[in-house]
Amino acid sequence: MPQRSARASKDAVHHPLFARFYAKFSVAAEASVGPHRDELLAGLSGRVIEIGAGNGLNFARYPHTVSEVVAIEPERVLRQLAMTAARRTDVPVDVVPGAAEALPVKSEAYDAAVVSLVLCSVRDVPRALAEIRRVLRPGGELRFFEHGRGGGRAMAAVQRGLDRTVWPVLFGGCHVGRDPIGSLRAAGFELGPYRRVLVPAQGPRLPSSYCVLGSARRPLIDEEE
Repeated sequence: MPQRSARASKDAVHHPLFARFYAKFSVAAEASVGPHRDELLAGLSGRVIEIGAGNGLNFARYPHTVSEVVAIEPERVLRQLAMTAARRTDVPVDVVPGAAEALPVKSEAYDAAVVSLVLCSVRDVPRALAEIRRVLRPGGELRFFEHGRGGGRAMAAVQRGLDRTVWPVLFGGCHVGRDPIGSLRAAGFELGPYRRVLVPAQGPRLPSSYCVLGSARRPLIDEEE
């Protein structure tokens, strides 16, 4: 069971209107996103922490080699939906409140961590990644499926403009122009295989279409500060 912490507010994020929109949109988008979720979670085993679980669309896709999932979700509406999804899965899933920047769990307690369309919306990416590194055992794996910067100079300019204006306001704090790979490197993770993907694969390119899917690891021996 996760160790609860006074540092993590039960409602660290409050976007009820966006949460309801996301709950419907994410289900409708599963035809294009679902295969990426399968790839994201394939081969995981042991104890897993999922940060920003949303409405729990990953839960049914965890392989049976996973012994336990602790799913952190700060937004109340999405957390309630995730709890419902958790009751329908074969793998044990415990959904708890908490923020990515202050995970309410013990250090070095998990074999793997999962972030799925999450780093775009956390308030403090370096702090969130430091927390993920803290809770992973040495050598533990981080699986990521994130969207961010891409599409050339013109699209990058559009993404920067949106991030400074309307996009975070309309989409629950999401930013489309972040650099997840650069952030992982800066946080001290050892990058594994990753690849760029477009979501959706066909049709017009949106500012949020440019995604990266892959893995990284906490080093077996952390460098001294």
